[in-house]
Amino acid sequence: MLKLLIVKTSSLGDVVHNLPIIHDILSHHPDAKIDWVVEENFADIPRLHPGVNQVIPVAIRRWRKSIFSKQTWHEINIAKQRIAQFSYDIILDTQGLLKSGLITSAARGQSHGYDKHSAREPLASFFYQHTHPVARNQHAVARNRSLAALALDYVAPDNLPDYGIHGGTIHTHISHTHISDTPYVMGLHGTSRDSKLWPT
Repeated sequence: MLKLLIVKTSSLGDVVHNLPIIHDILSHHPDAKIDWVVEENFADIPRLHPGVNQVIPVAIRRWRKSIFSKQTWHEINIAKQRIAQFSYDIILDTQGLLKSGLITSAARGQSHGYDKHSAREPLASFFYQHTHPVARNQHAVARNRSLAALALDYVAPDNLPDYGIHGGTIHTHISHTHISDTPYVMGLHGTSRDSKLWPT
């Protein structure tokens, strides 16, 4: 059985764009056991996918605000222990940032990520044992799928991505919120940075 750790911590859209690699990997390795490291605020997204075994939340955004706090370092140490708890066949960093590279280096196993010409932050590539070239001019979903294919040695799919989240999954997940069975609209109005806001 292939044991795999995915590192894609944030942001909301990036985490959603990473979901199709779960389907792709399971198409080639049906018995794969896939864990995912993700920012605590977005942890429910990979939890919605039935192909994700375990979600390991981190709180980098929160920790940065109180980096000298004893509590922060206690939480960081607990997160590092959880990440290093299991040995993985493949650790796949689809984020390509220094923060995700640091997380990847805390895990046990063969690490894969973008090469220095493909990563959003080129220095992140130094944290990986295996680096892969992926064209930067592709959509994020295609880049993630290409990187996963290179790391796991299969041909990158060119079909429509399967995000693995279906109505029944979502309904089960939010049934405790007392949303009725009548049609409803859900709007997402917040963002993590002012630079992502639409002008009004």
